[in-house]
Amino acid sequence: MPVIDAIAPDYEGEVTFLAVAGRAGLDATAARAAELMPSGSMLWSLDESVWESYDVFGQPVTFAISADKVIVDQWFGLRDEGQIRATLDILASTAG
Repeated sequence: MPVIDAIAPDYEGEVTFLAVAGRAGLDATAARAAELMPSGSMLWSLDESVWESYDVFGQPVTFAISADKVIVDQWFGLRDEGQIRATLDILASTAG
């Protein structure tokens, strides 16, 4: 997530970043978010129904979802900046 936070400003207006916190309360989530993502470029949700909707079985998991609700990419675990940018470039090209 820190890598995504660092590059999120480069995609402002093209990609919306939403982190879904699960299995933690609002205070713990807010504290962890401030630590990991200080830019404030990422929105947070505590709606755990997302876990079931996308069959999330653990963390960290990432989904790139287009505006028309198509999963463009997904991965479990970490990716380097180049891999993430490649996915975000595809996602941004579908915006419009």
